[in-house]
Amino acid sequence: MSEIELTNPDAEPDERALESATRPGTLAEFTGQARVSDQLGLVLDAARHREAVPDHVLLSGPPGLGKTTLAMIIAAELGAPIRISSGPAIQHAGDLAAILSGLVEGEVFFLDEIHRMSRPAEEMLYLAMEDFRVDVVVGKGPGATAIPIEIPRFTLVGATTRAGLLPGPLRDRFGFTAQLDYYADEDLERIVNRSAVLLTVEVRPDAAREIASRSRGTPRIANRLLRRVRDYAQVRADGLVTRDVARAALELYEVDELGLDRLDRAVLDAVCRRFGGGPVGLSTLAISVGEEAETVEEVAEPFLVREGFLMRTPRGRVATGAAWRHLGLTAPAGARGAVDDPPDLFS
Repeated sequence: MSEIELTNPDAEPDERALESATRPGTLAEFTGQARVSDQLGLVLDAARHREAVPDHVLLSGPPGLGKTTLAMIIAAELGAPIRISSGPAIQHAGDLAAILSGLVEGEVFFLDEIHRMSRPAEEMLYLAMEDFRVDVVVGKGPGATAIPIEIPRFTLVGATTRAGLLPGPLRDRFGFTAQLDYYADEDLERIVNRSAVLLTVEVRPDAAREIASRSRGTPRIANRLLRRVRDYAQVRADGLVTRDVARAALELYEVDELGLDRLDRAVLDAVCRRFGGGPVGLSTLAISVGEEAETVEEVAEPFLVREGFLMRTPRGRVATGAAWRHLGLTAPAGARGAVDDPPDLFS
């Protein structure tokens, strides 16, 4: 795994199996997102008391925060089976009809990246969520006939990283919507300690704190960094993860004390050194760091903007004063964004 992938919040295909080893199985074991956990627990408890199928659940938020984990926890808490699919895999209404007709009563249907589902399948899902039936069209042209098929009552758990792309009618059919936020370092530290036990690696408290502080507020990244630090400790130390071992390992993988990796620093360096702090366009910036524009926009920029190192403006990307300081540089006079205080709009 490259240094870019190490801090990429998206999961690699071969990483899913590794994640299952550290994934919590109940809400009681789920760390962080306290508000969401409490609200979701109430929804599930109420459904159990009524002996009814819970409302459909929409989980939104950046990748790596636990949407898939929560979907599996919902099924486990209900004692129900779970069927997993994704929006890109459902390109025809028939694909969705085949899945829905195969569900059993009370089953949880987890649909990841629900915003990427095709429009015909989306329209079929409206009816399935509301009336628990699908209309299958038989024949073509004037002789086509819609045959209604009843389906068992189920709970749809939709996950999306871009809730704004979901049409209103689909959002309105979810009885409970949860917005997942980035984790505090204290929560990530608990996650690292729990994962260390499951991975049978001894991690000192200050080492767990060091890993957590460089994890960009994302549990997936925290667990990924832990695995790389574990490898370093086993090969170049005595297997014990101390703070010095964690720092040495993360330095080797070019993840600095604020969680910035090689690509992040390359982007900031290019904006500051080559373009005088900006503004600079995305395509020009991507060429200057030798990466695809999509990689810069989706992997590096969200973290840099969230941490206050970079600003997006109508004319391009602009480095802030924090970016200049992090690189140990002095912003030239008149550089846009180099002053942390907002401009006086009324002067």
